[in-house]
Amino acid sequence: MRDKKRAIIIVIDSMGIGAMPDHKDFGDSEKCNTLKNVCHFNNGLDVPVLESMGIGNIQDFEGISKTSTPIAQYGTLQEKSRGKDTTTGHWEIAGLVSEKPFATFPNGFPKVLIDKFIEKTGCNGILANIPASGTAIIEKLNDEHHKTGYPIVYTSADSVFQIAVDTDLIPLETLYKWCKIARKILNEDNYNVARVIARPYKIIDGKPTRISKDRRDYSMEPPKDTVLDELKNKGAKVIGIGKIEDIFSKKGITHAIHTGSNKEGLELTLKAIKNELDLKSMKYDGVTITDDTREIIFTNLVDTDMLYGHRNDAKGYGNAIEEIDTYLDKMLPLLDENDLLIVTADHGCDPTVEGTDHTREYVPVLYYSKALEPKDLGLELGFDSIANRVREWLF
Repeated sequence: MRDKKRAIIIVIDSMGIGAMPDHKDFGDSEKCNTLKNVCHFNNGLDVPVLESMGIGNIQDFEGISKTSTPIAQYGTLQEKSRGKDTTTGHWEIAGLVSEKPFATFPNGFPKVLIDKFIEKTGCNGILANIPASGTAIIEKLNDEHHKTGYPIVYTSADSVFQIAVDTDLIPLETLYKWCKIARKILNEDNYNVARVIARPYKIIDGKPTRISKDRRDYSMEPPKDTVLDELKNKGAKVIGIGKIEDIFSKKGITHAIHTGSNKEGLELTLKAIKNELDLKSMKYDGVTITDDTREIIFTNLVDTDMLYGHRNDAKGYGNAIEEIDTYLDKMLPLLDENDLLIVTADHGCDPTVEGTDHTREYVPVLYYSKALEPKDLGLELGFDSIANRVREWLF
């Protein structure tokens, strides 16, 4: 049996590094540069591991020094797909370029769709049906939600159908059921919506507070196979940590576990690298592993986006990046010549510019292995270059 080879992909959700040439098509400012602006806001970040890998060589980031002796390959990726959302970004990372952009609803969802949703769910009515910040809309409509029992349905600049309920009023299982019904309607009627998102919340200390660990995303299924499917079809393990299984609608995944925070996702990734995960409890029914020589560990770290980017919290964003760096410090010594670590992002969500939506940005990419010669990769077209590297590494 040959030595086991692994590719570990860590996506720091929304950590973009500058406006792409077509940013105006997406309504974004040329000033958007999530990492650069977060660094400036915080008077620099303490990220010695990312620095040693060469992230400071990509651009001038305040507080992150350039190094003449990087330990990784580093570069910038430009997205091919027409989007700036989680689904589009992750699909392209896995090798699927989306030729058609997902639909967005700047004026809310059409009446025929909402009427069908109300009929099929039996929820009797809905609140909102507008683009909105999730934290703001639940605070604004919480009293009416409790008075009527209607779910809060809203969207954003992204292709999302979001449903928020207080789970002390409407059970979590009911919320998930309603999301699955919405997903089915959107698929059957060809609305081309990327994700239905369950947004559960509770009243904590008198304030509506979203419960991150119970969030679920119901994505469209990728229309074509990705590098994840290729590996799964060979009988190898593809382990999704965080919302990876939701983003890919379970397609191409063999094992999965949800997380409630970046810290939990990082701890689980560390366990996966150490081969300490309880894979038996994470394995999908019907999956048979016949190849123990190859493996993908795919982690999404969502807090940078969900908790800090969308909420314009540049301080929290910086703290989250520093926390990730401390875990990279623990991970790197555990990797050998057969391990390839990839650190990247899926889009931007600059907390320092006007608005609370994703931003159309380039993303960084770092490749680390003891078997790789460090170098500057420059600008590469396509997040799918990551999938190509994974294929080269594993196949």
